Formats: sequence, structure tokens, C-alpha cells
Amino acid sequence: MSSEPASAPAPAGEDGAGTISKKQAKKEAKKAEKAARQQESAATAGGAAQTDSGESDPLAGSYGDIPVEEIQSKAVSGREWTEVGDLEAGLADRTVLIRGAAQVIRPVSKKMAFLVVRQSMSTVQCVVVVSKDLVSPQFVKFATSLSKESIVDVEGVVSVPKDPIKGTTQQVEVQVRKLYCVNRAIPNLPINIEDAARSETEFEKAELTGEQLVRVGQDTRLNYRALDLRTPANQATFRIQCQVEHIFREFLLSKEFVGIHTPKLISGSSEGGAAVFKLDYKGQPACLAQSPQLYKQMAICGGFGRVFEVGSVFRAEDSYTHRHLCEFVGLDVEMEIKEHYFEVCDIVDSLFVAMFDHLHKNCKKELDAINRQYPFEPLKYLQKTLRLTYDEGIQMLKEAGTEIEPMGDLNTEAEKKLGRLVRQKYDTDFYILYRYPLALRPFYTMPCHDNPAYTNSFDVFIRGEEIISGAQRIHTPELLTKRAEACGIDVKTISTYIDSFRYGAPPHGGFGVGLERVVMLFCALNNIRKTSLFPRDPQRLVP
Repeated sequence: MSSEPASAPAPAGEDGAGTISKKQAKKEAKKAEKAARQQESAATAGGAAQTDSGESDPLAGSYGDIPVEEIQSKAVSGREWTEVGDLEAGLADRTVLIRGAAQVIRPVSKKMAFLVVRQSMSTVQCVVVVSKDLVSPQFVKFATSLSKESIVDVEGVVSVPKDPIKGTTQQVEVQVRKLYCVNRAIPNLPINIEDAARSETEFEKAELTGEQLVRVGQDTRLNYRALDLRTPANQATFRIQCQVEHIFREFLLSKEFVGIHTPKLISGSSEGGAAVFKLDYKGQPACLAQSPQLYKQMAICGGFGRVFEVGSVFRAEDSYTHRHLCEFVGLDVEMEIKEHYFEVCDIVDSLFVAMFDHLHKNCKKELDAINRQYPFEPLKYLQKTLRLTYDEGIQMLKEAGTEIEPMGDLNTEAEKKLGRLVRQKYDTDFYILYRYPLALRPFYTMPCHDNPAYTNSFDVFIRGEEIISGAQRIHTPELLTKRAEACGIDVKTISTYIDSFRYGAPPHGGFGVGLERVVMLFCALNNIRKTSLFPRDPQRLVP
């Protein structure tokens, strides 16, 4: 097994398993494949469909492995399928047809076995028991020969047991009448779903009793992500992520924003600095976009008024932290400003309050699933988001004994401490800090009218961690050129961007936020890799 027992917990962000060599891994994979082929060969040969006396089973047509050619879109049967999550007491005595993964296979005797079938986040217990003219001992034998996580089709009658069913989401059973294996999983999986779904509380209880449980480390999870994603918490996490993106789009469209798509191959840095992925573009130097910043501003210059984008963002930073990725999904907004950049803050305020309200109201099942494996306190937020100036935040830290250099940036520790102070004083985990020093912001940020050492900018925090950066942008080419040069940017590489402001450009501002970071902090998860489907960090390029 590529995992460790509970007695040796893995540090956050590290793999709890020992390293397996590529040669050993290949050897194990070949052994598993050979065992799977032998198992399939036995089933195909009719081993399970023979009685003890060698006679053929008259009920053999009710179970077995489905030949590949039968599932190559051969025909449309018109059969009615039922979602596992829809199985309830109201369907009692009805015959249903379901498809899912065989999560648990529990033999009771030669005449009885239980299967727990999982589809997405829902599970149901299926009972295979010998019954004259319906289920034979060979039928039961076939059921118990299945490997965990094999895909199965189950046809049976819904029944309601007297006692509550532990370990499944659905409180009904399916009395199996037909059982077919669509695709067999290898007998020895690299990780077990039950192990990957355990909470820290389970490990703590096991340590007290001396029980040895398998802990699946983060690297092992990511190496076998297709299995890891099957846990209830992971299924829930990415459904919540989908809702965050959905509300982001829906809210902005309701406010007359236009969705756009900008290039990710660009000729120069979009943010300044050296943290870019450089590449050769048909003989020309190019890089992957650090943000859609320049292009969403050009869209405003193009007359769109209000725009947003959901797209990939690339950062080549060597950041080995719990909250940084080299590629993430950016949620970006840009809009005209009539009088004050607080108009942008107002959008942030109402957008995220609407998002949080929606998640609490409509995603209870998903939040509960995450909470069972990774317990967390619900996010506290105000219906009118708190706003503090950067200097007010620095003063709160100073009064609490934390000194920050004048015009200095907040490090991670200072951010978290300020988050705790804000929570204590204002009873919120979500707030806006605005009016940042010029030296801490990108070259295109508009300086303050009353003090050019400060800017018309803001950051937004959840649970003491920054998730959003935003500001009013410079819309005059002269000042923009001056600021770019001051930040060490080769103006030639962004000449088309600067030129777009020479043709008449309205005052405007916007913000950007990482989708994965929003989900991570809303659910109080300890690592952004938990909210990235297939994360890319400085050390990971696969799967």
C-alpha cells in the first residue's frame, strides 16, 4: 500500500506515504493487471454460472460481466434509469435500474451478500439473497467475486428496512434481481476510498484504541486523483466550486456585465516581475499570461463598459505554500467608474454576500459532507461588508503588539493575526482593506489624489487570508508609461496596451480572485490543492 498507518500522521501539504520507485510501481501494476485478467477470464468462462455439480445455472442470464461490444453504443434499449440519490421510501416495491461503483462488497454466507453502490455523492445498500427462481447461489458467488470500485448495473425492488441503515446516504435497500458488471476495477487498488475519506477524528479515536488505520497522504491522493476524487468530501468540494463560478457569472450578468475571453499567450509580462512562464512563440519570445489584466482594460477601452472573465492564470513563482499554485482559475472583473473606485468595492461586497448566502442556502448537503471529513466553522460575514483602510489595519496590529514597517506589506502571519483581530472586534471573517501604499501595487494602479504614496486600491480577506486584489486603474497613457518604467517593465512589450488609452479611455477599475482560494477559505480547508481538480504547483505537472 502506498500509505502510512495512523500512528505516523503526515504533515500538512506532505505525503504520508513512503516513496515507491517507478520500477516497483510498474511491477505492482503488472501483477494487478494479471490478477484482473484471470478474474475476468474465470467469469467469462462461466465459472460463476456453474452449480456445484457442474450443471449450468438457469439464472445465469441475470448476472455476469457485460461484453465490451454490448456497451459500444450498440443500441438504445429505452430502459428507465433511476439516480441513486432519488431512491427513497416513496419508491417502495417498485423495480428500479441503477448504475454505480461497487464501494463495499460484504459476503454474509453462500446464500447472501451485501453491496453498497455509489453514484456521485449518494450510496445505497443492495441485498443479494438466494430466492427461488430469482437469485441462485451462483448469483451470490458472482456478486462476491466483484472487485471494489467496479462499475455495476443493478436491477431490483426497493424495500424499506425497519432499522436505519448505517453507512449509506439512502435509507432504503434494493433487493437485487439482476446484477451486471460493466467494467471491473483491478483487485488491488492503490488507495481505498474508505481510507481516503477518513476524518482526523477517526484517526484520533483509532490511536486511543490501538487500531491501525491507513492514512492516505496528499501526494498519494494526487498521484491517484481519479480515485481520490470519489470521496464524499471531494465530490462536495468541486460541486461547491461549480456553484461559486455559477453565482459569479449569474450575479455579474444581472448587473449588465459582459463575459469575455482573453489570450493566454502574450508577448510581455501582464503583472510585471519575473514570475512568468517563458516560451518560444514561432521564433518570438512570449509568456503565459499572469492575469487577463491588460486585455480586460482594453475591453473597457473598446466600449464594453463592464466585463468579466473566468479563465486560467499562470504564475511561475516558486511558492511552496498551502495557498499558492502555478496555474489556477481566475475570476476577473473590470468596469467603468463614474466617480469613485468604491463603486468597484460595492460590486465585490454585493457579489460575495450573494455568493455566501447562496452556498449556505443551497449547498447544505455538500457543506455537511466536507464538514464530516474536515470539520470547520461556518464563515461569518456581514450583509454590508466591513471596510478598513490599510493604515487602520496596521494600527490594529500595532496596538496588538505586531510592528509593520512603514508602507510595508503584510506577511502571512500578519494577515492571519489581523483576521483574528477583525473577527474579535467586528464579528466577521470577511472584510475589505483599502488604500494600499503605491510600492505594494502593480504599475497600472491609480495613485490617491491626496497622497501619491498611496493608491486607490483594495484587498479582500477571508479568515485572515487575502483572496482578492483590486483597484482603480491608470487610464492616461503618460502616467501609465511613467509607472511602467518605474516598475522596470519594458514599455515596448506593452505598447499596444498603452496605445489603447490614447484613443479616449473612461476611468475604470476592477479586481481578480482565485476560484480555488475562495472555496478553500470558505470551507476552511488547509490546502489549496484540495480545491484544485488537478493541481499544478512548482513540483507537480501530472496527472
